[in-house]
Amino acid sequence: MKRLIPLFMLVAAACQVNKPSPAALPTPYPLEASSTVVASTAEVLIPPTDTLVPTIPAPTLAPTLASYESYTIDFLRSRTYGGGNIEITGTVEMTDSFTRYLIRYPSDGLDIHGFANVPKGAGPFPVIVAIHGFVDLATYETLDYTTSALDTITQAGYIVIHPNLRGYPPSEDGDNLFRVGMAVDVLNLIALVKAESGPAELFAAAAPEEIGLWGHSMGGSIALRVLTVSPDVRAAVLFASMSGDELKNAELLSNVSSDPRLQTELGTSPADLERISPMYFYNYIRAPIQLHHGGGDQTVPVAWAEETCNAISALRVQIECNYYPTEDHTFRSRVADQLYGAVFRFYDTYLSP
Repeated sequence: MKRLIPLFMLVAAACQVNKPSPAALPTPYPLEASSTVVASTAEVLIPPTDTLVPTIPAPTLAPTLASYESYTIDFLRSRTYGGGNIEITGTVEMTDSFTRYLIRYPSDGLDIHGFANVPKGAGPFPVIVAIHGFVDLATYETLDYTTSALDTITQAGYIVIHPNLRGYPPSEDGDNLFRVGMAVDVLNLIALVKAESGPAELFAAAAPEEIGLWGHSMGGSIALRVLTVSPDVRAAVLFASMSGDELKNAELLSNVSSDPRLQTELGTSPADLERISPMYFYNYIRAPIQLHHGGGDQTVPVAWAEETCNAISALRVQIECNYYPTEDHTFRSRVADQLYGAVFRFYDTYLSP
């Protein structure tokens, strides 16, 4: 049984913006998921430290109609992933419980960087791929706002690999309409983990078939896409996730960004969006999901989480939905015991080697 480590903060805010005015939500499916409401009355202990500003990579040209094909779920399911190796480029620190490495790996011709936490001990340790949210590129660092939470997961007995998604330095940038390129970065990483394509420092104590996802905000919507594509993920935990509807996501992001690529997304035809958005392919998901969302989230509406929960559960895909009435886009120490108790129970159930 993995031990529960006290948590001082799950995540600092990846973005602090006014609540958008999303398009009307579809009529929800009947709620069949396991829904848990967690109440809390304690004061906020730690303020958010990261603020989203509209710093965006240089835009790419709008695609032709034919080029939309490469963004579709069916295309992503038809192609292969992996190739090359994960490399260790440095050792950041060694604690009593784990070692943190800097890493680099290839993803469709791009160099993607990040870090990996490896627990000390013989293992075997399941592997969690952690997907960060949309943050300010001007201040982004590899050890970003997710680091504290991911260290806690590592201390509980999991290898954690955190890529800097394309465009986030020092990772290279590339095609990324609808955040599909970022999902490809995660899919390539999963393939490398499964194949143990990397040094012994990462994989000697790993259980490479036991792969989980952790995603916050934009990272949650990327995880939803990955889940519709990859059969190799065994469990996924989503925090304050954006939508599986890419039109909603483009509308939200366009409120805080002038990136022309978002206008391309907003101008995409409904027929193409239905082939691109994960929400139309939830029936492909095989991994169980645990979802956490704050009722006071002013960045990503809790209604989006409810819509995701309802749609997935209606397809008899396993999802556990947890709502925290007092929480915003962050999860803090006041709900740590309840939240991490749920997270570790979930990972232990589906990822224990």
